[in-house]
Amino acid sequence: MIIIKSESYREGHVMEKFLFLSPEWIEKANEIREANRDSETSPSVTIRMNQLVTDLPFGTSELRTFVDTSKGSLEIELGELENPEVSVVVDYETAKAIFVDLDSQAAIQAFMAGKIKVTGDLTKLMALQGTIAPNESGMKIARKIKDMTA
Repeated sequence: MIIIKSESYREGHVMEKFLFLSPEWIEKANEIREANRDSETSPSVTIRMNQLVTDLPFGTSELRTFVDTSKGSLEIELGELENPEVSVVVDYETAKAIFVDLDSQAAIQAFMAGKIKVTGDLTKLMALQGTIAPNESGMKIARKIKDMTA
């Protein structure tokens, strides 16, 4: 189990922090998303994407996840989809910059440097990239997830 407790002085309480993509982080991120599901807007891009994250600093060296918006909501889960439209291989640090920090520049720079490998429909991935900046309720969820990420 990978849990880091950190004192939040401005709020006066101890906050648990979890390593990005650790089992505990995935569980807590899903809890945050579920608790805020009513305020989420429907994704503007339909995509079925598999993602292989490499160079994890814990456990196994790789983690397989998927993103699926084909049912009208954002699903991010462990595992793989059958017949994805696009598949991505990305290292841990780049994935964290993209999904926790919402750093679209990191995604572009990593792609140009060959740190992100894409197979399938690149236009789907580019369309998704254009929608990474969440609305106000999405930003609330993103902040909560970022705050609990070590």
